[in-house]
Amino acid sequence: MEVSLSPDRVREDRLVYLMNQYGEALLRMCAVYLRDAALAQDAVQETFVKVYKAMNSFRGESDEKTWLMRIAINTCKDMRRAAWFRYVDRRVALENIPQPVIDLSVEQEDLALAVSQLPSKDLEVVLLYYYQGMTILEMAEVLKIPNQTVSHRLKHARDMLRTMLEGGQSYGSANLTK
Repeated sequence: MEVSLSPDRVREDRLVYLMNQYGEALLRMCAVYLRDAALAQDAVQETFVKVYKAMNSFRGESDEKTWLMRIAINTCKDMRRAAWFRYVDRRVALENIPQPVIDLSVEQEDLALAVSQLPSKDLEVVLLYYYQGMTILEMAEVLKIPNQTVSHRLKHARDMLRTMLEGGQSYGSANLTK
């Protein structure tokens, strides 16, 4: 006699797999994007709620990591757009960001702080490229923008980081608008 799993059970098992596989990476990305560890946890939880609800509509046309990152970034954007977010100081200390597997040097901590100060459009591409290891094509798919725009944003972010780290500007006073 063959035992078949209910569709809900299959979805739940798939969700548990996705949470185990990508949960920490999403949490780190959301923490840097939102600059708040607690808000990042909420964003990741909301991301997985959305994933569970949309799981049957995922057609597999993109990589599941790409799909998850798109949902997480859109969730973070929604949270940042909320009216109350603009009135609250959300700068996050490095010790509140979920820790990577390895210890960071002082230079790496300075870089992480500088990255967290980037404008959101530049921050998105840096997080996806350097922290998630995505290609330009994958990032364009996640962000739903042309490849050339991704390349331009990545170059702009690198230039800003170089200026911040080599120019001796304080992170809070650096001119980060464009």
